[in-house]
Amino acid sequence: MAITVIPFGPQHPVLPEPIHLTLKVEDEIVKEAIPALGYVHRGLERLVEIRDYHQMITVCERVCGICSMIHGTCYSQCIEELMDIEVTDRAKMLRVIWSELHRMHSHLLWLGLFADAFGFEALFMQFWKVRERIMDINEATAGSRVIVSVNIIGGVRADLSPEQLRWILSELDIAEKEIKDMQNTIMNDYTVKTRTCGIGVLSYDQAYELGAAGPTLRGSGVASDMRMNGYGAYGELDIEPIIETAGDCWARCTVRFREVLQSIDLVRQAISKLPEGELAVKVKGNPPEGEVYARVEQPRGECVYYIKGNGTKNLDRLRIRTPTFANIPPLLTMLPECELADVPVIVLSIDPCISCTER
Repeated sequence: MAITVIPFGPQHPVLPEPIHLTLKVEDEIVKEAIPALGYVHRGLERLVEIRDYHQMITVCERVCGICSMIHGTCYSQCIEELMDIEVTDRAKMLRVIWSELHRMHSHLLWLGLFADAFGFEALFMQFWKVRERIMDINEATAGSRVIVSVNIIGGVRADLSPEQLRWILSELDIAEKEIKDMQNTIMNDYTVKTRTCGIGVLSYDQAYELGAAGPTLRGSGVASDMRMNGYGAYGELDIEPIIETAGDCWARCTVRFREVLQSIDLVRQAISKLPEGELAVKVKGNPPEGEVYARVEQPRGECVYYIKGNGTKNLDRLRIRTPTFANIPPLLTMLPECELADVPVIVLSIDPCISCTER
């Protein structure tokens, strides 16, 4: 049987991200997938020499808009550890609230796109309808729907009033009901299960050995979640990793769906435990010489920031390892022996963010 070479991406009707794969296909069966990862030079290494360590928060938040809050939190935690700054308890808890709101709207966006990938457009619109409610919360509390920009070194720049907290809880009650109304469809519908069950299987050992991250890792049964390390205020909240054991597209979808409900619960916990206190501590001086790294859990998985200070207001180094970069090797393991029609579904199942990866 002859081998046909098919370019997949960067433009594709169901592909929200410009990932580019070269597929070697034999009779509609993928035999090999070769990634073509590019590099978009955004100048992060150069910018740390020009922008001071306060200004770099704005830059880091724009590495990826949809999880900008968590990028800003990770960078801030690096600087705070390097400068030995103790953030107030209220600021830590507020960071958790906005981080989980970002996780919700990221997962809801993905769930809609995933449904659209196999032709379920009604489900796509329903998930995005709920996402709009979460985006409205971001806009009402921080002034922006996507890049909320509330992080500063030493805490946060915005606060939540008692009235806002009550309103957030009421909005989340409505969102939870709307999400649960879709639970039977996303988990048990014939169309969904036909296009996802047994497709793109990644075993526990493969996920672990290849360094998968986030729902891609937990969908294969590996109970790893950086929030369990208790960074920020997560140590004060009741949280367990959401795992599924099938390791297929359905399992990864189910993990994300359950994590939306988990994030709603975490926001409720954070609001109930929100202490009084200052929003930020005063920061004086420059980061000393030294190296620090921080790990956080983004919607797509573990994100790692590394910084190197030189005693001035500008850093020497800033390096970021995003979760999609970690999930490319597992993706290349899932694709061989799948049908060509399943490639878009499998690719979307890792929730790729190429703007994060080709950086």
